[in-house]
Amino acid sequence: MNDMNWYSVYPEIVLLVMALAVAMIDLFVTDEQRRPTYWLTQLTLVVVGAMHLVYFQDGRTEIGMQGMIVSDPMGHLLGFFACVATFVTLVYARPYAGVRDILKGELFTLSLLSLLGIMIMLQANNFLVVYLGLELMSLSLYALVALRRDHAGSTEAAMKYFVLGALASGFLLYGLSMMYGATGSLDIGRVFEVIATGAPNKSVLVFGVVFVVAGLAFKLGAAPFHMWVPDVYQGAPTAMTLLLGAAPKLASFAITIRLLVEGMMGLAFDWQQMLLVLAVASLLLGNLAAIAQSNLKRMLAYSTIAQMGFMLLGLASGVVGDNRDLAANAYSSALFYVIVYVLTTLGSFGVILLLSRQGHEAEEIKDLAGLAKRSPWYALVMTIFMFSLAGIPPTAGFYAKLSVLQAMVATNVPFYIGLAVVAVLLSLVGAFYYLRVIKVMFFDDASDTAPITAPGDVRAVLSLNGLAVIVFGLLPGGLMAWCAQAMVKLLSA
Repeated sequence: MNDMNWYSVYPEIVLLVMALAVAMIDLFVTDEQRRPTYWLTQLTLVVVGAMHLVYFQDGRTEIGMQGMIVSDPMGHLLGFFACVATFVTLVYARPYAGVRDILKGELFTLSLLSLLGIMIMLQANNFLVVYLGLELMSLSLYALVALRRDHAGSTEAAMKYFVLGALASGFLLYGLSMMYGATGSLDIGRVFEVIATGAPNKSVLVFGVVFVVAGLAFKLGAAPFHMWVPDVYQGAPTAMTLLLGAAPKLASFAITIRLLVEGMMGLAFDWQQMLLVLAVASLLLGNLAAIAQSNLKRMLAYSTIAQMGFMLLGLASGVVGDNRDLAANAYSSALFYVIVYVLTTLGSFGVILLLSRQGHEAEEIKDLAGLAKRSPWYALVMTIFMFSLAGIPPTAGFYAKLSVLQAMVATNVPFYIGLAVVAVLLSLVGAFYYLRVIKVMFFDDASDTAPITAPGDVRAVLSLNGLAVIVFGLLPGGLMAWCAQAMVKLLSA
């Protein structure tokens, strides 16, 4: 690993330059549909995503910028899927935003800047860089949630998100400052080395880990730090809900790996127990609370909490014993899980955006009533997404859950095997509210018989989104191999 040149950070440079270009060009755009800036934004996402995919295939791990940035396969794989998630989100969001007077240059510029913050977090190798990326992403998302200024629900959601997001950032920053005080370094690799020597004050380190895990749990939306998720998901414009519910989860996963696995593995006994508590609490609260919801966005928010709990079980399974192969298997299963979750979330909210129209938000479960009669194809696509979230074969969600459970059982620790059983039982509880959505679509009478219309690009991308969830369920080997390659490289670096 040597000091890298500018070539390895070209994706971030391109993203920054184009975000500024979109902001400037939009000043001269008179088209109400913002076609020039929309297509320029989408072209940027395609180019940056392709660059990340090329770098991932290259497979090198390099540290540069005086040790502040790491260029490795995990960062580039997540960077590729973050670009895909943002691209798909903007395709779904454009018709929705157009009839709500929020299809403006700010939407595209802030989306690119939030993605830039995500990219910075994905390649961070220093506490300050982690925080820089986190704040760039968060501040952009705060503004996006509040973009519909004349809507009381949106501004309230933005305030809640801002206050609780600032609290989360404070937790994380305080924890990182304690780690710096105990180890004398801000570089993640150096912190790992110092902790491994056993020299630092253990009590200060443990306190630091507690605050770091609390801050990460806020960003992941894990219980009991979940309180912002349901209110913000429900109150934000649906397009913005998707922007903050998809790609940012990839960044949260990445900094969890960077900080806990790459930086604080010597304290794994402490943070592993915290992750297990967060995981079980998230599964329990998320699945049980979702049953009582009638608002579809709020139900999906509690679903997200439960899904993050399942992912955390995979992360916690990677620190049992010293077997590096088992660790790589556990982390790759968690990585596969979060990617599949993002793909499924994109489609689920894509259908909600499709059904929303001028003067009507398709936010209640009852708004899906009779969808199978109005549009059998969209009802089928939504069924695929609900099956995936529930973990029903042959969808990708089934294999994602199976891979996490397999990683837990592979530890051969009775406690983990017991947790796997608990996770399966709670997933059965969760299947109820997903299947309820399908029941409403196919068996309830439609309250609205208006025809469903959508632009060609939305129909095509939504169909491909559903197809991808099926393909990754039937043929998961390719994506799983990519995840395994990324984690093996990360652990051997």
